[in-house]
Amino acid sequence: MNVIIDNQYPKNLFPDYEKIIVSVAGEAADYVRCPYECEVNVTIVDNGTIHRLNLQHRGMDMPTDVLSFPMLEYEKPADFDGLGRDISNFNPDSGELLLGDIIISYDKVLSGAEEYGHSPVRELAFLVAHSMLHLFGYDHVEEKERNCMETMQENILEKLNITRDIK
Repeated sequence: MNVIIDNQYPKNLFPDYEKIIVSVAGEAADYVRCPYECEVNVTIVDNGTIHRLNLQHRGMDMPTDVLSFPMLEYEKPADFDGLGRDISNFNPDSGELLLGDIIISYDKVLSGAEEYGHSPVRELAFLVAHSMLHLFGYDHVEEKERNCMETMQENILEKLNITRDIK
């Protein structure tokens, strides 16, 4: 898993944030049994930046915690059949499957951790797991989809021992 991290946040982040992002992204790919080496871009921004992006791309005039921009279209979530036939799905230099982009508001990581009573590490890990599932074609519009995503997110984080009680 090639995770390209671009930290645009104007202040210091907690130590090892890069390690958390990489480990959760890799675990998410393993969890959905992705048969390819993958590439994903993760950008860390502030509330002002994600607010502008949310308005521009989703028409929502407010900051959000995370935005996902998938590069692939799946017949059904995490259905990798057929993706290998289209070379545009892969980085021509590395051969890695191009999943897309994740934008995370670090301001929301901090406020979410406080609101839910867990650590910023747990909140960041949750947002990465959530977004990776979006990049694999999962959504949470319907109740059944939401329940499925919540279960998968928790399973990914449990495999990494990133639980709500870590501080």
